[in-house]
Amino acid sequence: MKAYTINRYSKEDKLQLTEVPQPVAKENEVLIQVHSASINQLDAKLKSGEFKLLMPYKFPLILGHDVAGNITSIGSKVSRFKMGDEVFARPADFRIGTFAEYIAVKENDVALKPKNISMEQAASIPLVALTVWQAFVEKAELKKGQKVFIQAGSGGVGTIAIQLAKHLGATVATTTSANNFDLVKGLGADIVIDYKTQDFEPILKDYDLVLNSQDEKTLEKSLRILKSGGKVISTSGPPDMAFANKIRLSWFMKSIIFFLSKKVRKQAKKLNIDYSFLFMQTNGKQLSEIEKLIEAEVIHPVVDKVFLFEQINEAISYVSSGHAKGKVIVKVK
Repeated sequence: MKAYTINRYSKEDKLQLTEVPQPVAKENEVLIQVHSASINQLDAKLKSGEFKLLMPYKFPLILGHDVAGNITSIGSKVSRFKMGDEVFARPADFRIGTFAEYIAVKENDVALKPKNISMEQAASIPLVALTVWQAFVEKAELKKGQKVFIQAGSGGVGTIAIQLAKHLGATVATTTSANNFDLVKGLGADIVIDYKTQDFEPILKDYDLVLNSQDEKTLEKSLRILKSGGKVISTSGPPDMAFANKIRLSWFMKSIIFFLSKKVRKQAKKLNIDYSFLFMQTNGKQLSEIEKLIEAEVIHPVVDKVFLFEQINEAISYVSSGHAKGKVIVKVK
């Protein structure tokens, strides 16, 4: 089958189109013919080597963390799916590879595709929606009447986060550029701040939750807009010890993470704020809950551009530019 691979960590190298063996579904897996995949910042960061100490992948490596397609083969112990089912998924770490014509995914990581959206739209959902679900439902237990600040509201995570937060009954503040005000307001944002001309810190006060996806300076400012007892959940770091223990890092890596997170943990403790790092985990059951919200039209996918398979390097460059609104899709089939 055709797949795009990398043979080393590099910011400059392009993905190479190669022929690789087609995967075979193991007893608890389904083989998916990839119709569409989405490009995530995580793909660009893995490609450049940002996570090489935390996630030591082997080469050649097929990137790609989101898939929508049809099941063409099922393992002997698969019970929830059948041949021909339209599905979507975020494959588990170290089992990624959706920039290819086929991928084998564990049954527990897969959900049926929402019936009311296209394959391209479905491919935009898994990674970002699972990230938001695990932040708001699992970690924060976001409740009606609470106030949440979502950074970068027009991005892939932000567009879904705004919609889920509003569904849960929260008041939503977000940042974006003036060009995207209508987009985020249409998704449900109550307070919209132009990050190019405005500082959010003097505007926002006594918030219950911050979903942080930006740099260290923005994280420090975010701590100060929270009420005592508030929470900040960061998808951009620094990683915390709970994360290090969860993925069973070596004592050496745990010590590095301890020192990397020491400053923010100290600041959070002083302000009586709960800081935690979120690295999304695959979960087919949660994806099925998200499927229901999409079919009920509570959540609407936001797709910026769709590229052809042979344009995948252009797609990655576009995502890396930071100008994408919502998600960028690669149509494989």
